[in-house]
Amino acid sequence: MEPQTAEGRPPSALKNYMERVRAFSTNARLYLLSIMIFGAAMGTYQLLFNFYVLSLGYNQAVLGNLVTIRSATSLIVALPMGYLTDRIGRKNAFFFGNLGVALAVLGMVLKPVTPVFSVLNVLLGVAQSLSAVAMGPFLMENSGEQERTYLFSFASGMRMTATSIGEWVGGYLPTFFAGVLVVSAVSTDAYKWALGAAIILMALSLIPVLMMSNVRLPQAARSVFAPISYMRDNPGRLSRLILPTLVTSIGAGMIMPFMNVFFRNVHHQSDTTIGVLFAWGSLAMGLGLLVAPALAERFGKIEVVVATQALSIPFLALLGFAPWFEVSVVAYYFRLTLMNMSGPVYSTFVMERVGIESRAMIASLTSMASNFGWALSPLISGYLQVNYGFKPAFAVTIVTYIIAIWMYYAWFWKTKRGSAEELVPIMPQ
Repeated sequence: MEPQTAEGRPPSALKNYMERVRAFSTNARLYLLSIMIFGAAMGTYQLLFNFYVLSLGYNQAVLGNLVTIRSATSLIVALPMGYLTDRIGRKNAFFFGNLGVALAVLGMVLKPVTPVFSVLNVLLGVAQSLSAVAMGPFLMENSGEQERTYLFSFASGMRMTATSIGEWVGGYLPTFFAGVLVVSAVSTDAYKWALGAAIILMALSLIPVLMMSNVRLPQAARSVFAPISYMRDNPGRLSRLILPTLVTSIGAGMIMPFMNVFFRNVHHQSDTTIGVLFAWGSLAMGLGLLVAPALAERFGKIEVVVATQALSIPFLALLGFAPWFEVSVVAYYFRLTLMNMSGPVYSTFVMERVGIESRAMIASLTSMASNFGWALSPLISGYLQVNYGFKPAFAVTIVTYIIAIWMYYAWFWKTKRGSAEELVPIMPQ
């Protein structure tokens, strides 16, 4: 039954939204604070690390190799990390995950040689996998049914908003430190000090994590055999939940790790301009993520996933093939917002379809699917960029996104219209 106000009218959309947000638990609020701090640090890191590596004399192929190492590691360790987060608790998983990322970036700043880059990208992959696998189960365990989609979207939206701030400020940091050190703004030293600022923020993000309470699962839910039993009993359903993410990741890995290089090499923009561009892009995506739960509540989760991702395809084509910088920028904003605003909605959709003992497992498999493309595609994309430019990479991305959208539609939206079976939770919450 639709909720009513004291006057007998349905509550306004804004009031309903705020009620959902006020329902967030203390643990959830501390997590949001932590990811805002960590997101700002990662915004600076993501913007500047590629430029830092290029300033050392390496090319895009090396960048592709590093992305592949990190993502392949996350792919390989995802299932063990799922079991580990059940054993040590989500709080400890976030703590050691964030700490591992900070230590990996610190090591790459202090010892910038390719063997160290390779080894520390392994650590980065493990740390990121541990945090990523813990997120979905943590949000499920610290939310109720009514505010759950809002919390998933809020977590992603606030991370993106914080990332936008990190990218914005990060675009100016090399110039600032260049002035202090009296060096070029595109020198290795300028990038090193800018990345050092990001490392400090990563360390500060640990404080809210330490303030969380650690909700431990019942012993039965922590059994290593529980998720294995689910995988054995539900192979078809499991593959349908995971495969669209896998196909999307193959396309995303072709272009997303190289967007800063794309704007520098194709449109000849400066670090500062790219930083501002990325900042506005992340902010736009963050706002889109905050709107997504209200749309999902109004129209349905899978409908929002299909519609927003399908609408992003024309903008992706404009981004990759339009020769004008201004058109590419507008297309970049729309594509980024539309394609990504459905992410937490689909994560909620997936998590609601498994029991408590299998959530870390499904999060691990989702992480593996996401990292598969990022492990494989950058190698291919780096080769294509060096020899043929960016257009072939964008073409592959468009094709894979269309295939994934068809999967969402055929397996979930179309099925929903014929039967409700696919849209009820497998086990009670």
